[in-house]
Amino acid sequence: MNDTPGWTSPGSAPSDDQNGSGVPRPAAPADANGSAPQWSKDQPPAGQWSPPTGQTPPPAPSQGPGWGGPPPNAHWGRPPAAKPGVIPLRPLAMGEILDGAVKTLRSYWRTVLAITVTVAVISQIADILAQRYLVPEAPAAGSDATPAEALQSSLDAAQSSLIGLAPALLVTLMASLVSAALLTVVISRAILGKPVSLGSAWQEARPRLLQLVGLTLLLAALSAAIVMVGLLPGLLIGGSAGVALAILGGFGALAAAVWLMIRFSLASPALMLERQGVIPSLKRSAKLVQGTWWRIFGITLLTQLLIFVFAMIVAIPFTIIGIAIDGDGFSGLLSGTSTSFGWPFLIVTGIGGVITSAITYPISAGVTVLLYVDQRIRREALDLELARAAGLPGYGPTPGTRTIGG
Repeated sequence: MNDTPGWTSPGSAPSDDQNGSGVPRPAAPADANGSAPQWSKDQPPAGQWSPPTGQTPPPAPSQGPGWGGPPPNAHWGRPPAAKPGVIPLRPLAMGEILDGAVKTLRSYWRTVLAITVTVAVISQIADILAQRYLVPEAPAAGSDATPAEALQSSLDAAQSSLIGLAPALLVTLMASLVSAALLTVVISRAILGKPVSLGSAWQEARPRLLQLVGLTLLLAALSAAIVMVGLLPGLLIGGSAGVALAILGGFGALAAAVWLMIRFSLASPALMLERQGVIPSLKRSAKLVQGTWWRIFGITLLTQLLIFVFAMIVAIPFTIIGIAIDGDGFSGLLSGTSTSFGWPFLIVTGIGGVITSAITYPISAGVTVLLYVDQRIRREALDLELARAAGLPGYGPTPGTRTIGG
């Protein structure tokens, strides 16, 4: 095992009963009653964490007179979980996952902001240039246009806008992928409580970038294909029945796409930290998510809602300031002659976008990586490997070192 940000050796442990080479692990020895124990002495169930090797836990407090159970503070005798970095090394609650993401931003703010601000500035510049020079002005429907003509005009304008924004969306996607890769390395070091620089994070993440791009594009293609399959029957039938069928198929396809995205939501950290390929990472994510889909969905949804609220809090004041500064755009908006804004509006709102992205990128990436770590702690006792990787006493030799005679 080596002491790298990706803790490759822990990452190679499968989520089923295999030892990493495809060979099933030997069955655990039966206890005195003939039943195999489900937890080892080194990794008891959640809430019953054992102390480091060589120590015995203190006895539980005796029951108070006249009470049918232990006093409320009986659990205080148990030793707390080790916490070398931003999270305790035990199964995490939802609040601890969010708190760990925020602590990573606070503790490693120089490295994190160097990544996110650079990515956000590049994305916003591409978006501003695309809106200014590539997106055509939406044609206004005539006053005598029928509802069908007005709808068609709106659809044409939306299509032209998407085509014009395509280069900016591509730049944003690539910048976001680089940000996610670098932040994954930073968070993996933050869990161990070890420092990380921008250069070392880039050196660790760079070999995996092309595979991360392939993974992202594959997931996007799968989602688009699912949505198209759901809409296609209604579009082929046409008419009112076709519209109703398209709406029904669209909702079904959306639900299927969400299910698929959550199932594969841990593929990115698996690819980065375990150094696996695209397809093995997808399979790895599916195994880790199995049985906990709703929990991961709830935490992901709550995170995105919090990010959306924060984005609105930042964006609304900058939008108001941009409208107030850009007099031509504001007057055109009031008169109905134009809905486009000039450079002042785009620059001011772009600054707001940079601030929003610089804060929300690490929070979103942190929650994803910590969900991955949490699932591996619950299923594979990764906390023991992390404690050894962090060099905590009582957990065996530090990774990357040799024991005497080893």
